Amino acid sequence: MSTDFPFDVVTAEEYERQQVVHGALTHAIRELIDAGIRTDVDDDTAHEARAAIEAVTAQLRGTQRATTSTLRHADTGRPLAWANPAVGLRNAIAPPMDIHHEAGGRCWSEFDLGLAYEGPPGLVHGGICALVLDHLLGEVASDGLTKPLFTGTITLRYLRGTPLGAVRAEAFVERTEGIKTYARGYLGDANGWTVEADGVFIMPAWARGAG
Repeated sequence: MSTDFPFDVVTAEEYERQQVVHGALTHAIRELIDAGIRTDVDDDTAHEARAAIEAVTAQLRGTQRATTSTLRHADTGRPLAWANPAVGLRNAIAPPMDIHHEAGGRCWSEFDLGLAYEGPPGLVHGGICALVLDHLLGEVASDGLTKPLFTGTITLRYLRGTPLGAVRAEAFVERTEGIKTYARGYLGDANGWTVEADGVFIMPAWARGAG
């Protein structure tokens, strides 16, 4: 049985075009979300802004796909997810995570978590911390999402609140035992780690063929 994901394969040029065009659009929508949270405009301005946003929404709905796609780079095999809530190219609720992979297998990302991710006042929502770490552990366990592995269990320890703003997350594989890969990761700020996580990632039954 094949171990490949059923993703559309695209050229390097198309992969880059998607990143440039839709990455910029998603960033603009992400900025709109932040502005909407922070705004204190008067009622008339709020009504005008709503009408403008509704007009842009109608424009974007002018041509749409019935389903979203995950594209795979023809040369590297790296996926380009559209809707993923952690790293989706077209998903403005996804934190702006640019994940780096080191030669030794460790991966990391430095990014900002703003008001859209607030839980307790001034702190990142605990569920967002879990989302970030679940994805990063999955990234490192699956060798950059190129191997079919899914979260079996994930355990998090919240050491202290994670302040809104600049954060760093990193993860590495501790060991692999048969169909299970064990990964460990951390999230924190300039003062140290705020959350640590351990995850077990399992190869699904359909990907366990001898070939």
